[in-house]
Amino acid sequence: MSWLEVVVLGLVQGLTEFLPISSSGHLRIVSGLFFGNDPGAAFTAVSQLGTELAVLIYFAKDIWRLVSVWFRGLRDPEARLNPDYRVAWLVILGTIPIGVLGVLFQDAIETVARNLWLIATTLIVFGILLGLAERYGAQRRTIEQLTVKDGILLGFAQALALIPGVSRSGGTITAGLFLGLERAAAVRYSFLLAIPAVVAAGVFQLKDVTAGDTTVPQMVVATVIAFVVGYAVIAWLLRFVERNSVYVFVAYRIALGVALMAALGIGAVSAT
Repeated sequence: MSWLEVVVLGLVQGLTEFLPISSSGHLRIVSGLFFGNDPGAAFTAVSQLGTELAVLIYFAKDIWRLVSVWFRGLRDPEARLNPDYRVAWLVILGTIPIGVLGVLFQDAIETVARNLWLIATTLIVFGILLGLAERYGAQRRTIEQLTVKDGILLGFAQALALIPGVSRSGGTITAGLFLGLERAAAVRYSFLLAIPAVVAAGVFQLKDVTAGDTTVPQMVVATVIAFVVGYAVIAWLLRFVERNSVYVFVAYRIALGVALMAALGIGAVSAT
């Protein structure tokens, strides 16, 4: 992997991880179009450690509050009355589906799921679903009002992002909007829910990231770039969704999916 590719993919990861447009899909598309290869699932997982570090720092107060209340609640019944105690458990519960399915379907995720025809299709289909969620979701509930059933559904929505093109944040935000969450609350919860899964996946894939032609220094640079850019994107996105709908992301997903299908159709890029 060239240093130019490392820098470009680090930028792409940072720019797209938190937007509901699929960072893994974009990494695969950009690599296929401009560099003629696939960076691999390991590169995607490890570079996501940079963007998750941005989440850990940006939401440090929220995370500390949830973790501290959760530990207190394990021994203090009174602390269990705090809504944050339930939210912490919902994050844990919502992480189980992606963990189990990620292990069961690891081979498919790293091979057939990275086909560009499939990515183009998921970009369009889940873009339409995001638009429907924005249109018909009640957008009245807060994170503290989530139930155990909601937590399970949001967990499975996040697990769909094992397929590149779906989008981890996109799947969670879509489900959250359908469940009646306020737009900003759905986005914030998608950040919190992603932390355990992404960190675990990145650590798990560390051993595989240099199995190809990516060196450790290149991986470090890509991860640092993803962190810096990702931190800025978090701040922008939270402000954006407070005042605007997600239709711009819906339009972008559909346009990109159609353009990718056209490129595949004329042979401008290989599907595999």
